[in-house]
Amino acid sequence: MSVTCGVECVLCLGVSRWAWKRCTYVGSDDSVTWPLSTSEDFEPVPRICRAILAVYEDDLRNPKFPPDCGYQMNPDWVVKRVTYEQTQGRAPPYLIYIDHSHQEIVLAIRGLNLIKESDYKLLLDNRLGMQMFDGGYVHHGLLKSAIWLLNEESDTLKRLWIDNGSRYKMVFAGHSLGSGVAALLTIVVVNHRDRLGGIPRSNIRCYAVAPARCMSLNLAVKYADVINSVVLQDDFLPRTPTPLEDIFKSIFCLPCLLFLVCLRDTFIPEGRKLRDPRRLYAPGRMYHIVERKFCRCGRYPPEVRTAIPVEGRFEHIVLSSNATSDHGIIWIEREARKALERMREGSEEAITTAPTVQKLERLQTLEKEHKDALEKAVSLNVPHAVTSEEEPGPTTNEEAAAAPSEQEGQSADEKSKPKGDKTNWNDLVEKLFNRSESGDLLLKKDINVTG
Repeated sequence: MSVTCGVECVLCLGVSRWAWKRCTYVGSDDSVTWPLSTSEDFEPVPRICRAILAVYEDDLRNPKFPPDCGYQMNPDWVVKRVTYEQTQGRAPPYLIYIDHSHQEIVLAIRGLNLIKESDYKLLLDNRLGMQMFDGGYVHHGLLKSAIWLLNEESDTLKRLWIDNGSRYKMVFAGHSLGSGVAALLTIVVVNHRDRLGGIPRSNIRCYAVAPARCMSLNLAVKYADVINSVVLQDDFLPRTPTPLEDIFKSIFCLPCLLFLVCLRDTFIPEGRKLRDPRRLYAPGRMYHIVERKFCRCGRYPPEVRTAIPVEGRFEHIVLSSNATSDHGIIWIEREARKALERMREGSEEAITTAPTVQKLERLQTLEKEHKDALEKAVSLNVPHAVTSEEEPGPTTNEEAAAAPSEQEGQSADEKSKPKGDKTNWNDLVEKLFNRSESGDLLLKKDINVTG
């Protein structure tokens, strides 16, 4: 009897400890050790959010979501708008916008439409994470949508970039479902820059707002120099490793699903998560907008923290009443604008003096941070991770066409290899070149990706 009572006490204490840690865990804990972002780095985010919001509008001259202040889009600079009828379910609606004021060519993609069957089909087309691309794993349906979009709009984007000169940046942006398409489109473009007239990698940017977990950890870190994810406080989507199709099949019982995922992930060791090559993550560099703290009612002036995390990359579900409201693009745009205004107000006092961190030094710091993240991924034995020196260069269309085909979905971790052995990165890079059929072969100029 005493043994039974002791076991019950231990079990009750364990459950109580877990419940306390989960109930007191808030969104700001994810980025508590990250440095604050600068206004120069975060400056594009509010206006990119406005560009994404424009895809939701029926009439850009009479918007349903007019900006209170700040950036205002010029409807005359919209090059093209594409609706559901025109995409025929292959991609969410999007627009192409050329911002002459900031020298940017923006392709903005809208998020999930809960009443559109085609969006659900896109999410359901995942083949249980079997799509391998560029040495990692990605969401199959989102990759197919990204490739269709590039084949459809590459000529338009190439013409715009060439006509306006090499000073213009190419910006891909999306919200929710569209963020996954935009992020994977960015990876495809970076590896096939000839499709857009040979645009330099430094001129390509992606902003994934309320991002979906769409790529494996090695890809999320590898492309952190061009892909930026923006997360508002407790947003559930970047934190949910459950496949997207399961999330939206359970949309009417989402709190129950999040609680079960939270309970399950409690018993998965961090090392096991890192070693799982098929586990998908939010892409690129993370910008976390924080506006609430534990045991504090209401919102407080938002601040933005940024990093390229490898461990603890939004791995913990937040049991919060704001988990779904923080996913809305309109709230993200407003809080991002407030945070940027607050950053600028804080820097006004230093206008007459030289900045503490010079712009060139800041750029070098960002490059070093990316290099450090790549090296940390290698040191943690993240599957397929490579350092910047070992990173393979862009693959041309000719190389893609010559790449040998391989059974889709076969993963490197299925090969028998002792877990304790040290990885030979030269052999791994050679294997990656031979395993690029899922991504590179799809990228042939005239391929039919809709089949």
